[in-house]
Amino acid sequence: MRLDDAYANGAYIPHAAEYPRRWAAKAEALRTDLGARAEIALRYGRAEREVFDLFHPQGVAKGTVIFVHGGYWKAFDRSSWSHLAAGPLARGWAVAIPSYTLCPDIRIAGITPQIVAAVTAIADRTEGPLALTGHSAGGHLVARMLAPGMLSTSVAARIACVVPISPLADLGPLLETSMNTDLRMDAAEARAESPIHQPVPETPVAVWVGGAERPAFLDQAQLLAEAWQAPCHIAEGRHHFDVIDALEQPDSDLTRLLTRS
Repeated sequence: MRLDDAYANGAYIPHAAEYPRRWAAKAEALRTDLGARAEIALRYGRAEREVFDLFHPQGVAKGTVIFVHGGYWKAFDRSSWSHLAAGPLARGWAVAIPSYTLCPDIRIAGITPQIVAAVTAIADRTEGPLALTGHSAGGHLVARMLAPGMLSTSVAARIACVVPISPLADLGPLLETSMNTDLRMDAAEARAESPIHQPVPETPVAVWVGGAERPAFLDQAQLLAEAWQAPCHIAEGRHHFDVIDALEQPDSDLTRLLTRS
C-alpha cells in the first residue's frame, strides 16, 4: 500500500536479516550468565503470552526498568531482548521484560490493557521507582501507560520516567500500510491508540530515536516530543535496529537517563 515503504525498516538496514538471530543469542547468553538472578516466565495474566522475565542486580535493586519490545505488535517476544537488561543491571536496577499477545490474534486496543496488567504485576513484585521504556511498537505501548486513568494511582506514582524509543505515536498512517491486514485497525482505533492525542503527562518523558532511521520514524518521534512538550534525543548514526544497543552499556546516555532516579 501507499506507505509500506515509509515504514519498511529492514530494507534500508545492511544485513537486517542477521539481527534477530544475533539478538536471540545475546539474550540467551545473558540469561545463562545471570543464573538464579533471572526469574523466567512470571505470569501476569491468563493468556499464553501474558508472562514476563525479571532480572535482578547484585544486591538490593535501586528500582526497576520495564522494557517493552517492538515488532509492529505482531512479532517477537520477551526472549529476544534479555541482553538489553545489561546496562541497567550494572547500575543496580532490576529489569523486567514482558511478552504480550500478538496481532492478528488480538488488536492493538487489546494489547494496551495487557501492558497495564504487566506493569501492575511487575510493580507488585518490586520496590522503588519504575522506569518505562520500549522500542518501536513497544515505545507506543509505554507511552500509552501515561494516558489518564490507565494505571492505578499507586503504580503511576512510582513511575520516575518514560522513554519511548523510536515510538509509533500516530497510528493513522499505518492504516495505509499492508501490515494493517494483521493489525485490523480502523480510523477510530488508530486515533484512540495514538499517544499524540493523549493529554500532556506530568511524568517526565524523553523521546529517543536514531538519527539514521527512516524519515517516518524521525517524524513520529518528533511528533510525540512536540505533542508532549518533551525533549527528543537523536542518536546520531543509529538506525532502527541498533538504536537500542545503548541499553547494553551501563554508561550510555540512554541507560543513565533511565536509571538516574
